Amino acid sequence: MSVFWAEFTGTTLLIVLGGGVVAGTILRKTKAEGSGWMVITLGWGFAVAFPVYAVGAISGAHLNPAVTLGLAVAGDFEWSLVPVYVAAQLAGAFLGAVLVWIYYLPHWKETADPGTKLAVFATGPAIRKTWSNLVSEILGTAVLMFGLSVLGANRFAEGLNPLLVGFLIVSIGLSLGATTGYAINPVRDFGPRLAHSLLPIPGKGASDWGYAWIPVIGPLLGGMLGTLLYKALFKGLVSPLYG
Repeated sequence: MSVFWAEFTGTTLLIVLGGGVVAGTILRKTKAEGSGWMVITLGWGFAVAFPVYAVGAISGAHLNPAVTLGLAVAGDFEWSLVPVYVAAQLAGAFLGAVLVWIYYLPHWKETADPGTKLAVFATGPAIRKTWSNLVSEILGTAVLMFGLSVLGANRFAEGLNPLLVGFLIVSIGLSLGATTGYAINPVRDFGPRLAHSLLPIPGKGASDWGYAWIPVIGPLLGGMLGTLLYKALFKGLVSPLYG
């Protein structure tokens, strides 16, 4: 159960910090309103790095079913633990979204646009083209998993790896995030989207469930692709970060 609570806690922190920076940037009458994409991408990078520091020594800090599934498919993670990790990640993502809602409680009423409110919780495409959006999520997550594998196969100064993972997230956000909002994590999107659909947010509008499968299926496919590509190119090279 220690790994369950580690993944639960880490993913909760991930969404509190990641969803929090989005809320602070786009909701009305916050002190950070209008800060822009650079602040959001930096915020998400730090939002990933801190939970990795917090729980990495306990569970490996997957915080993402695409990471868990990718490692399992590659033979680097026990399949029996996959449901435990995914359940913890989903529960943590949901709780994190609820905490963001509570923290920004006065600002929901001040924000008129339903789409802006949804964007705090869930991703959405800049241009809605199903296959293009799916490819964006697949490619972004493949780069994530390939990058994590590369980082894990190199030895840096002790304690530096989580910060480099954060920089990887920032790089993906800046380079590959502008088309769909780079979910690159199924529970990062699904958990908060579910929270959006259930919470009493004034004037919130629909939760756009018609799009919701893309930031779930895309990252799962991309996670497996990135891990298997790394294995194919660097067969026999062990990644100490993930075992």
